[in-house]
Amino acid sequence: MTRSETIVFEKLPETADELRKMPQATLEDPFKCAALVAAIMCRYESNMQDCIDMMNVMRGSRYLTPYDVQLMRDRLGGRGCLARSYFEGARPENGYKPDIPYTVVVKDTPDSYSDRGFIKLYIKSSGDDIPRQVLFRQKGEKWYLWENFLMLNIEYNDWDEEQT
Repeated sequence: MTRSETIVFEKLPETADELRKMPQATLEDPFKCAALVAAIMCRYESNMQDCIDMMNVMRGSRYLTPYDVQLMRDRLGGRGCLARSYFEGARPENGYKPDIPYTVVVKDTPDSYSDRGFIKLYIKSSGDDIPRQVLFRQKGEKWYLWENFLMLNIEYNDWDEEQT
């Protein structure tokens, strides 16, 4: 039996302080945590440091390494459409402009719970046919980002960025 959760954001977080104040950011629900990762990635284009700071909140005491930061730069730099592609309404034809309020659907699979203390969740990008995985590790009552596969490439055109 698989579970699907629809997470809605009226506004996307812009700073780590804003993130911490969001009702979805208690880190006690891994489905909400997965949706937050997509929301945080949207900040990269306008402020890379805010995005990094928010990702570090999601990672707990396991901060991003220089390699992680370089990977974000390589994958997200100049590709704001990638982060937006995880939101309902965003499609290649409309320059990946999401509907507002921002809505993300997060799903599990029977395999999601195969490693004790971890959960693999999936979010579908409108720019690819295969849902992308986000892996969280449980520590106490909280779920922390362990691996993020949402930054894999999608179908996009150079004109996509000009449309937004």
